[in-house]
Amino acid sequence: MSLIVFTGRRLAQSIPVLIVITLAAFSVIHLVPGDPARVMLGSRATDEAIAVLRTQLGLDKPLVTQYLDFLRNALRLDFGESLFQRAAIGPIVAARAVHSLALVTYAILISLVIAVPLALLSAVRRNLMADHVVRALSTLAFCMPSFWTALLLVLLFSIRLKFFPTSGLGEGLTGYMASLTLPAVSIALYLTPILLRSLRASIIQTLTAEFVEAARARGFSEGRVLFKHVLRNSLIAMLTILGVNVGYLISGAVVIENVFSIPGLGSLMVAAIVQRDYPVIVALTLVFGVVVVAANFLVDVCYAILDPRIRQ
Repeated sequence: MSLIVFTGRRLAQSIPVLIVITLAAFSVIHLVPGDPARVMLGSRATDEAIAVLRTQLGLDKPLVTQYLDFLRNALRLDFGESLFQRAAIGPIVAARAVHSLALVTYAILISLVIAVPLALLSAVRRNLMADHVVRALSTLAFCMPSFWTALLLVLLFSIRLKFFPTSGLGEGLTGYMASLTLPAVSIALYLTPILLRSLRASIIQTLTAEFVEAARARGFSEGRVLFKHVLRNSLIAMLTILGVNVGYLISGAVVIENVFSIPGLGSLMVAAIVQRDYPVIVALTLVFGVVVVAANFLVDVCYAILDPRIRQ
């Protein structure tokens, strides 16, 4: 099966999941006890104001019509207007998404830079001192809650050592990256042990494979065997873990962004919940769901590139 056909099949399989996500996002506003418009405006709102909001949100239409309108607007990236900010939700989400994407990407890069070499070291030195130290440190990092880790990092590197800013975003590329460093490390300290352990186990299993023994028999250096043959085949397991943990990265970003006052999607979601800005909550629910599906789709495509046998 060609890569294009494989990609098309995976894309078609994602469509039912996306439909379920749209139904879940659409249901958010309708799961509110009582009249959603009255809940948004509060108990002191007049009947006229409630009627205007119901019309604005389309709540006066039949449920099926509401869903079809919601689906059509979502396809056009039209999520309506924020009740609190009085602005279109689409541009607000787009502006915040840049910072969230930068934070998550930074955290993944930190995790990969740490996890890959340590996993190789731990697998090659299996059951030796280096292996025991790496496994102990990974277990310790995994057991530390991200919220608590973030506070410790702020206390040490921001307040005492003053290496990084405590909150907000800095100016210029250097300031921007410096302000994202501690939040990214907070997320990476949870993700790194997971990637490390899965990659270590995969490397150990691959080291005993027949094609590795054949490569050694042909006189290839141990470094070439490790990096060209073992590591490439072992990366599939790590891609699986990355795909599974996309949901955690999103939820972790929600917490970490609020700790460091990063104006991303996570802080926007918390603010929308506090302000009962349901159109924003619905839009972010849809965006987060689509991101998870898209990430898993990309992981499947990477599988097919790394190991063509998966296409069969």
